[in-house]
Amino acid sequence: MSGREEAYVKEAFASNWIAPLGPQVDAFEREFASAVGSAHAAALSSGTAALHLALRLVGVGPGDEVLVSSLTFSASATPIVYLGGRPAFIDSERGSWNLDPALVQEALETRARAGRLPKALVVVHLYGQSADMDPLAEVCARYGVALVEDAAEALGATYHGRIPGTMGRVGIYSFNGNKVITTSGGGMLVSDDEALVARARKLSTQARDPAPYYEHSEIGYNYRLSNVLAAIGRGQLEVLEERVLARRANFEFYRQALADIPGLEWMPEASWGRHSRWLTCLTVNPREFGTDRERLRLLLEDQNIEARPVWKPMHLQPVFAGLPCWGGAVAEDLFERGLCLPSGSNLTEGQLSRVADAVRKVWRRARRPAAEPMAAPAA
Repeated sequence: MSGREEAYVKEAFASNWIAPLGPQVDAFEREFASAVGSAHAAALSSGTAALHLALRLVGVGPGDEVLVSSLTFSASATPIVYLGGRPAFIDSERGSWNLDPALVQEALETRARAGRLPKALVVVHLYGQSADMDPLAEVCARYGVALVEDAAEALGATYHGRIPGTMGRVGIYSFNGNKVITTSGGGMLVSDDEALVARARKLSTQARDPAPYYEHSEIGYNYRLSNVLAAIGRGQLEVLEERVLARRANFEFYRQALADIPGLEWMPEASWGRHSRWLTCLTVNPREFGTDRERLRLLLEDQNIEARPVWKPMHLQPVFAGLPCWGGAVAEDLFERGLCLPSGSNLTEGQLSRVADAVRKVWRRARRPAAEPMAAPAA
């Protein structure tokens, strides 16, 4: 927390607006839309709820295929299934770890020849970096496929001066507790289409019709954000740039502190914009480093340092077994060798040094002769 949230929360309590909706929600929507450069925004209970609504708003329904990044968290794909749709997965390209535009084009050409185009493409902006949006927008426009942006991880990033989440038909963001800014739990749906956002608001409040009694002519959801949580979001939004700079500083600290260690390759920053470095990610070459990613992760855990593998690709998930996938080798390799280091905005230099020193210690132990094996991590 920045300390600025408390004043807005006090306003919420003083006004007696506690339940969902209220003046803090209205203000948060206006301020957020302005911050990202979108015309309209709807504050919701989570990023997953926002993506669920976004897909419904672009017409996804039972039996529809939706293309989606494979290297992502499951919440990028499960809302497709909520609507009765069928995910089909697209591999990453190495320059940004994001969706490969060439494979998206191949998938759309294949489906066009078969006469069954997907209903939508969900582009995930991974780990704080924008996907290459211009070719993706062009190919989606050419085939009439709705472009939905999952920018849950990328608030604070840029793409040729634009903000990820604002370049497709509709975009979504997450304010979960681990994101660059948080409302504890919450999300936002944005679009330049006023009617689409108005419909999102209706659907998110149980789709209640404008009548003096409770009348419903369609199925809706209980997805609106609390007025109190919106108050927290307003205070967080004011320090967004500070949070991004802190995350980028974390990355630069690790990169410099470990620059002389072979076998560590950092997630690249693509030429088209700013990476927010929501998480500091790297890959481990076991031949050069001396041990593999998983061994490094376990030895860090043995020193009470939590590091995590990068996302397990969706096309490898048991729940999505057998679904179509274009490519897959890049995402599989990144999962096999990729590691996310501690990345919180409030990490001290001492804490960052402890992590870097622990990685260096693992590397030094890995270089010992075979007669001096590394001790196994504690159970």
